[in-house]
Amino acid sequence: MKYLSGIFVLLLLGCSNNDKSIKVKGSDTEVNLAVNLAEHFYKINDDFSVAISGGGSGLGIASLLNGQADIANSSRPLNDEEDSLFRVKGIDIKTVVFAEDATAFIVQKDFPLDSIDVATLTKVLSGEYKNWKPVTGQDVVINIYGRQSNSGTQSFVRKKLKIEFSRDAKEMNGNAQIMEGVKMDVSGIGYVGAGYIMQDGTNQPIKVLKISREQGEAAVSPLDEAAIVAKKYYFQRPLYQFIPIKSWDKVSAFINFEKSPAGRKLIQASGYYILD
Repeated sequence: MKYLSGIFVLLLLGCSNNDKSIKVKGSDTEVNLAVNLAEHFYKINDDFSVAISGGGSGLGIASLLNGQADIANSSRPLNDEEDSLFRVKGIDIKTVVFAEDATAFIVQKDFPLDSIDVATLTKVLSGEYKNWKPVTGQDVVINIYGRQSNSGTQSFVRKKLKIEFSRDAKEMNGNAQIMEGVKMDVSGIGYVGAGYIMQDGTNQPIKVLKISREQGEAAVSPLDEAAIVAKKYYFQRPLYQFIPIKSWDKVSAFINFEKSPAGRKLIQASGYYILD
């Protein structure tokens, strides 16, 4: 396994038969989970080869359009332009929703608040507030750690808040870089997948903010499984896999493994949710 420039790459080599060689590209939110699933899939299907890389949902979808992937992992649905391009190219797509994720907003562990409401978060991330003083009373500049425009998580947060991100927001390659930035910055705020927090961030010097829809309402944590199952958290979303119909026969064994009791157990153990 390698981690290069924010792109996590796993290559499991089995036979060289192209009918059992699967390429998975896309969402950094899903990449650690995909790696975990692929490793366990390979233990019982060692005649397959599976290559997984991140780089963002947009990159995964573009890879499908260019014929460079069999599965695009995406933390957002296709947009209108992408849907049109698939139709123009005559590429029929099958969509699989295999898990539910929540986006977590993180700050340093000593940040003076434990929760934030949606309206205030909107002002922070859009750049309307450039200083934490209206929020925490502390006169320090806000530093935003986010993702690039090809990120499904960036698109998801932007659409949920109906904003354009502040021009001062730092664009990071993935969850790990955002985590590193925030834990070193007393005035930083960033967003990462809750699954990533559960897997890699519980011992980090960061705090996961609870989110309330309105001021005065109860705040909900993205790490609260009961709240996610009840769909009470504002920033929760399905995780997608887009698969060209021509690749379906090749990848169906992997998809079936994801849906099996063993696969579901791995998904939940990795900090993601399954909503039946």
